[in-house]
Amino acid sequence: MFHPLIRSLVKVAVASLIVGTILTHFGITPEKLVREFGFSFDRIEDLARRGLSWAVPSLMVGAMVILPVWFLLYLFRPPGSQKQD
Repeated sequence: MFHPLIRSLVKVAVASLIVGTILTHFGITPEKLVREFGFSFDRIEDLARRGLSWAVPSLMVGAMVILPVWFLLYLFRPPGSQKQD
């Protein structure tokens, strides 16, 4: 019925909701978890920004190569080679 990726994302979302509800019931909050691991929200934000500043240019360069190759393969694929669901 649904694409397997969507099914997996829904399962992860439901499992996260259940675990989050249980942890909240026991008084475990995101702030407590972050402090327990020795981080701060500012440090996590800095790490995320640094990761994105590295990843986005690499993704763009890769997409500039992969997308045209994929399009050419899609365009010149022999007729009738699609799977019928």
